[in-house]
Amino acid sequence: MSEAENPRRTQAPVDPMFPGRWSPRAYPDEPLSDAELASLFEAARWAPSCYNDQPWLFVAAVTAEEKARFTEALAEGNRAWAPRAGALIFLLARKHFAHNGKPNRWAEFDCGAAWLSLALQARTMGLYSHAMAGFDAAKAHEVLGVPEDEYAVVAAVAVGRRGDADALPETLRRMEKPNDRKPLAEVWRRGAF
Repeated sequence: MSEAENPRRTQAPVDPMFPGRWSPRAYPDEPLSDAELASLFEAARWAPSCYNDQPWLFVAAVTAEEKARFTEALAEGNRAWAPRAGALIFLLARKHFAHNGKPNRWAEFDCGAAWLSLALQARTMGLYSHAMAGFDAAKAHEVLGVPEDEYAVVAAVAVGRRGDADALPETLRRMEKPNDRKPLAEVWRRGAF
């Protein structure tokens, strides 16, 4: 992404992929290939996790039929744009450690690391990703056929090539640009609160 497309400035030196990652809603209706999906999930596979448990599971919809089924679990606002993405994905967290069956209270944290790995890999491939909290978890469990006692549905994710913002409803079109971040001084402290 060029500076003209993303004018965000950092307050300390970082790799350009960090400010270059943002979450658009405009996607052309072009499915991702199996090779593209494999690269995204390979990046997620290498995320760190507690006890190396790797509690994440990504379930992807690529065809129109699959995406229509997944869309049933999305909040109304996300139904207006997310099905046009190249892939619609649900991110699940296994609730218990594989090695001892005890509850894994870090599973969703670890899934966040896997999600970021996927999001940054998407940008290296010229793709964009948009994670969503707007979904019905019970409906997602039903649509995916995932047991609620084994997995928590953490997020829905749209991934694809960037589309034309003019295809979005007006309310979404106005939001179709990279947003800013809090000042650096507001997100960290040294030594104590």
